[in-house]
Amino acid sequence: MKTKYLFHAKYRNLGWMVFIPASILGFVTLLLEWEPAFLDVEVLGFFIDEVFGVEKLVGFTENNILNEILGILVILSGLTVAFSREPDEDEMITKIRLESLVWATYWNYGILVLAFLFLYDLTFYWVMVFNMFTILYLFIIRFTLSIRKLKATSGNEEYH
Repeated sequence: MKTKYLFHAKYRNLGWMVFIPASILGFVTLLLEWEPAFLDVEVLGFFIDEVFGVEKLVGFTENNILNEILGILVILSGLTVAFSREPDEDEMITKIRLESLVWATYWNYGILVLAFLFLYDLTFYWVMVFNMFTILYLFIIRFTLSIRKLKATSGNEEYH
């Protein structure tokens, strides 16, 4: 089945090669609060509200860009992994892709609702930071496991 909105299958491996290291490094960076000094740069920003500085609608501010680089790498590579065509893409795989996306969306917003109900202040902030990526991770996990299950249980040579 030919779908116009999916990347070519050959990009999936490249996506994995960036997604896994960027995810690990991003998690470790947040956990250890590591910000290498060489990534401290002046950046253009909007709605700048410096802790001990001025508020500006638009302007330049000093920022360590490691989190931005890793966040963008995780998003772009995650989208590449999630939405690259399977070599044997057909209606069954399309159905699994849709079901995985719906499942990930429900779980993502379920987590968010629980956070609204039970978490506050800085804890809520951290859940929101991780929630930006949760839907992508949940989809990739569910879709990958579903495809592996399909290939393992199918007697049809088409999926092997």
